[in-house]
Amino acid sequence: MVSIGDEELAQMVTDYIESEPSSSEVSSKVLSDNPVSALKKIFLEAADFETQVLDKVVMYIRNMGEPNGLTKRVVMRLRTDGYEACLCKTCWVASFPKVFQFSAEYEYIDVMMLDKNSGKPTRLIVDMDFRSQFEVVRPTQTYKEMMNILPPVFVGTEERLDKIITLVCLAAKQSLKEKGLDVPPWRKAKYMHSKWLSKNYKKMSVFPISEKGDDEDVVRGTKACCPSIF
Repeated sequence: MVSIGDEELAQMVTDYIESEPSSSEVSSKVLSDNPVSALKKIFLEAADFETQVLDKVVMYIRNMGEPNGLTKRVVMRLRTDGYEACLCKTCWVASFPKVFQFSAEYEYIDVMMLDKNSGKPTRLIVDMDFRSQFEVVRPTQTYKEMMNILPPVFVGTEERLDKIITLVCLAAKQSLKEKGLDVPPWRKAKYMHSKWLSKNYKKMSVFPISEKGDDEDVVRGTKACCPSIF
């Protein structure tokens, strides 16, 4: 078995942390211009049907407070109001070659809508704890302003979400670099994309067990989840 020295291991970790996938949607040039304005512009691109679902979700949360199983309860409320909603779970194995790997999973809400402009079905991602997913230590003032733009509850298309992830992760990298810190793997764009945009996921419908007279529910998977995405 080949042993890895401390210096070699440290260099491998550094190379992994510093590597960053490129994006056709958002380039690092945006960061040298005005990333705060760029992020605001992305949120202003929201279509009417995205805003409609967001308003519904916010209303549900206000009425429910923060009970256990809030995400599942929101799915059930959306379905009651006629939306094609389900619980989604992504799962994957993040691998660091020859050193370590760890499994990860994430849950969000999937809502299928009909885009009235194109007439095509559109997938909306609903996340109940969106802003906190992008938090970093010792953020710069610019990154703090971007965090203030990110909503606690997000509703949007995959295309808009892709732009947001790429832009904010680039800004996070810049913020950490200015503070002399490395980007942890769980804040890299590749990892963040895998939370919501991986094709390896389970789509689950949530049904209340009304005959039991309590708050239990049933979650049924409808699509298998592949463990490896890297």
